[in-house]
Amino acid sequence: MAPLSLIPKVALLTLAVLCVGLAFFQAASPADAAEQGTGPRRLRHVVLFKFKDSSTPDDVARIVAGFGGLPGKIKEIAGFEWGTDVSPEGKAQGFTHCFLLTFASAADRDAYLPHPAHKEFVALVGPHVDKVCVVDYWTQD
Repeated sequence: MAPLSLIPKVALLTLAVLCVGLAFFQAASPADAAEQGTGPRRLRHVVLFKFKDSSTPDDVARIVAGFGGLPGKIKEIAGFEWGTDVSPEGKAQGFTHCFLLTFASAADRDAYLPHPAHKEFVALVGPHVDKVCVVDYWTQD
């Protein structure tokens, strides 16, 4: 049997090791760090549009310009890029335009969604889009 004077020291040491380990695993959680915007990861918001056959090239150009103007109106957008499908695989299912927005945190994305400038853009694009696909993901290293 261990001397009584050692038991509290061993218990305290064990407790300290467990606390440090727990703190390490909580701090090292990529999802938590990313969701809090404290890690190097970014939240990507991918938007794909399949336009209606009735949409003209001018309609599409107005929509592209409108989407491109959002970063100047919504400070939470950390990055923006877009392009059109050039895949030789033929699997785009009619989606022709891809827009990629970057946010530093989920809170920034959540501020973007109801923002008046975003709502105005949604009203602009709505009559011209046959289908929309949206995917949000945290970047992985």
